[in-house]
Amino acid sequence: MLDAATFRDIALSNPHNRHLLAGLEELALPQGHLTAGCLFQTVWNVLSGRPAAENIKDYDVFYFDGSDLSWEAEDAVIRRVAPLAQRLGLPVEVKNQARVHLWYRQRFGGDYPQLHSVRDGIARYLVRCTCVGVDAATGAVFAPDGFADLEAGRLRVNPLFPQPSKWQAKAESYRARWPWLRIVEEEDDISRP
Repeated sequence: MLDAATFRDIALSNPHNRHLLAGLEELALPQGHLTAGCLFQTVWNVLSGRPAAENIKDYDVFYFDGSDLSWEAEDAVIRRVAPLAQRLGLPVEVKNQARVHLWYRQRFGGDYPQLHSVRDGIARYLVRCTCVGVDAATGAVFAPDGFADLEAGRLRVNPLFPQPSKWQAKAESYRARWPWLRIVEEEDDISRP
């Protein structure tokens, strides 16, 4: 049964995650977290008997700095992380969660609430079971929806950020790489983890 400790162990079986977290700890970004696909996709790879780092397109780093919401401040952090990404040979995307609401509409065509922490951003991923992150400073795992759906491969829309068409596209892209995953419409399966 997947729990926080087992999740962390599996996520860190991907050497890229392990090295990236170590580098992020040194950078000491405010509320710095490694998050998203590099974590949950590593779990799906391991559960599928695949190499831990297979088919992971990028590595996401979230931090939260509300003291300066300018692009220039975020770009300075991106440039601080760039040498680590280059040294590891990884595509790393860095986002200040304090400023997502400023650019989201232009990029994705909809409103997005102003967030108050990195965890607010992680909790709003389109697919519920993918809402996971590891704090770079403490190693603590954040998984607001638990691990049952992640382990079972159940892909449900996130009620905190319901975007049915975007969710469907995202879920189908996951199923293309991990065919054992199951897209679950809430009316089809009302059980909750």
